[in-house]
Amino acid sequence: MDVQDNSDLRQLLLGPMANYVYLLGDPVTRKAALVDPAWDVTQVLQTLEAGGYEVEKILITHYHPDHLGGELMGQKIEGTVQLLARIKAKVYVNKAEVPWVKRVAGLSDSDLVAVESGDETAVGNLRIKFIHTPGHTPGSQCFLVGKRLISGDTLFIGSCGRVDLPGSDPEQMYYSLNQKLRNLDEDTAVYPGHAYAPEASSTIGREKRENPYMRFPSLDEFLRAMGYGRR
Repeated sequence: MDVQDNSDLRQLLLGPMANYVYLLGDPVTRKAALVDPAWDVTQVLQTLEAGGYEVEKILITHYHPDHLGGELMGQKIEGTVQLLARIKAKVYVNKAEVPWVKRVAGLSDSDLVAVESGDETAVGNLRIKFIHTPGHTPGSQCFLVGKRLISGDTLFIGSCGRVDLPGSDPEQMYYSLNQKLRNLDEDTAVYPGHAYAPEASSTIGREKRENPYMRFPSLDEFLRAMGYGRR
């Protein structure tokens, strides 16, 4: 069986904003990647240690402090900076997100690996594909491992990310949802960036059937529903 079918995906619910942090591990090599490790670095590292995993890479869906670390409304949030003080790893971000990530988290160019949509990286025997899904932020991205999608704040269960924040773009969100993610296999599991639904995961097929933001037949209708006129 393809080792990607046996990938160890652990979902941690952390912080007052109901964030999901993910550990994506290869149970054969015990190598792992962390996705959006914010709020409680100690708990994240304890989960790694309990599983016998060694972090190779840190994957960031987008630059907002609740996913990356930094300051939000006067509150300092633990994240990548504190993690890099305790482990050795590179931080993978979409190239459009680099300036935002550096400004919000205080990371340097030497900390970062800038990727483009369609690029892949390896964690042990796992292959992780980067999918650029702008809309919530300019460089928002999702991570696809086999039939598992970590969707950040692009696609939620039954909804999608906000498009009224700095760097957001409702038109790009429409295309990210209804062209890029909609075209994935229907049995692809969806793991979102926040616990905004009773379920912890969904599938692309279910979201295509039930998520209103993936059911608009045209960009105009999507924009109107989001409170925007045609651009």
